[in-house]
Amino acid sequence: MHITLKLFASLTDYLPVTSKYTNIVEIEVPDGATITQVTEPYRLPEKLVHLVLVNGHYIAPEQRAAKMLQEGDVLAIWPPIAGG
Repeated sequence: MHITLKLFASLTDYLPVTSKYTNIVEIEVPDGATITQVTEPYRLPEKLVHLVLVNGHYIAPEQRAAKMLQEGDVLAIWPPIAGG
């Protein structure tokens, strides 16, 4: 199935070079793939996977290993961000 993966801020460094400046990559994943299964190949440091949204809905850390994605889902991930 096809999904869209969006990585923001410093996480864009983990995207393929062709997607680094758009922060978006369209990917093919197995049916029933979980968030964790989708992100593992990108080797995102766990401490940097802070805010995770699927189609704009927050997914808590304890739900990410079990949350199965659907055809056409948009998975967006942000690192922790500090501001002032």
